[in-house]
Amino acid sequence: MAVVLKGYPRLSETFIAQEILGLERRGLALSLVSLRHPTDRARHPIHREIQAQVAYLPEYLHDEPARTIAAWRRARRLPGFKTARQRWLKDLARDPSRNRVRRFGQACVLADELPASIRHIHAHFLHTPASVARYAALMRGLTWSVSAHAKDIWTTPEWEKREKLADASWAVTCTEVGCAHLAALAPGASSVGLVYHGIDVERFAAPAAPANGCDGSAEERPVRLLSVGRAVEKKGYGDLLAALALLPPDLHWRFTHIGGGELRHRLQQQAQALGLGPRIQWLGPQPQPAVLEEYRRADIFLLASRIAADGDRDGLPNVLMEAQSQRLACVATRVSAVPELIEDGATGLLVAPGDAEGLAGAILALSRDPARRHALGRAGEVRVRRHFGHEAGIDRLIERLKL
Repeated sequence: MAVVLKGYPRLSETFIAQEILGLERRGLALSLVSLRHPTDRARHPIHREIQAQVAYLPEYLHDEPARTIAAWRRARRLPGFKTARQRWLKDLARDPSRNRVRRFGQACVLADELPASIRHIHAHFLHTPASVARYAALMRGLTWSVSAHAKDIWTTPEWEKREKLADASWAVTCTEVGCAHLAALAPGASSVGLVYHGIDVERFAAPAAPANGCDGSAEERPVRLLSVGRAVEKKGYGDLLAALALLPPDLHWRFTHIGGGELRHRLQQQAQALGLGPRIQWLGPQPQPAVLEEYRRADIFLLASRIAADGDRDGLPNVLMEAQSQRLACVATRVSAVPELIEDGATGLLVAPGDAEGLAGAILALSRDPARRHALGRAGEVRVRRHFGHEAGIDRLIERLKL
């Protein structure tokens, strides 16, 4: 099976690497195909455990014109090329963009270079990777499927989602709301399934050390707040900084952020303007062992997800499951699948997206009450290990693949 990815490897897409490794451990021979080259300097240990080789398509067609033209000439002789071209021309009429042209060129290269042993193509993300997989599968007469996640579901035009779901053998996604949305667009509701990607609970063993009992009353023992996520609009870090600015001056705290993202510099400026600069540590993207260490040092995990102006939003954030596996009390927002994971008041605290005052109140309440933090953290850990282990998701994918 070939797995088409938008970029590989990526630090922010651990859940995809985890799925690839899980399928390999069940005996599947995989070929990875990436539309883009990696931009992260570091890699997670799990990337080194994956055996599958990765091939890179021309990121931009003009970067490799000879390869692209040669592939197009050979692809024209494939039995399904005419059908794929018709589909593409219909799509291009509704989306006359350079990206749409690039997708077809990449599909020609994929169809031309796929080994003869490949019988099925699976794409991660319903937008660009699924377009390339769909056109290439048509050219080669192969079946294809897709895992949809978050932005790809909510920013892809409805006509495109309907037609891809009609062409694909099946689709899965990781939130109930996303599953219901796609099932309503698919010709058969059973062709769309819910598969939580979950986490590898063995990789996130419970911490040995007991939780810190500080309550923020002493300057030398501040409450340690942590968030992991890209600095992009849908992560709500502007709301989170506004909430931190509302905390009372007698509460001693420190906040650590892990992740890259195009808004990071702007957020740092916002923190300075709010007078929060000395209390915040910006670590940038980090490999998984470093992230795990920070989970174990923290007292409260924060994620203020919101729906961005273009409709982009989180799916089921892995970082929340990872934090809960470390018995961290979590404060998050009611967006996408977050309420499917966190039971408000039982395994964490939830507030409305964009509600800085609500966030501040939840952070303050948990900072002052170590015993409640401990109870929420333990309950969250039990729920994650019982219901959100990644093996159940691998089982469902294997069933879909009929292996």
